[in-house]
Amino acid sequence: MKNMFTLKAEEAMTGIQYLTNEEGRKVAVQIDLKKHGAIWEDFWDGLVSESRRKEKGVPYEQYRAARLKRTRPRG
Repeated sequence: MKNMFTLKAEEAMTGIQYLTNEEGRKVAVQIDLKKHGAIWEDFWDGLVSESRRKEKGVPYEQYRAARLKRTRPRG
């Protein structure tokens, strides 16, 4: 397995396309999710985690009680 940091630029960028504006600046990226889906999920998880960093946590017991209220009993 190749190390990502030792790949040539063109090898590392397969499945990635940049969209540019009128000045030629990169403004967006398209990612082939079949090829890079797992990496994208890791990246997305990091973004979500960072966006929630300042949120106050909920004790597990409180979460579980609320969760049990929302679910229907089995049987």
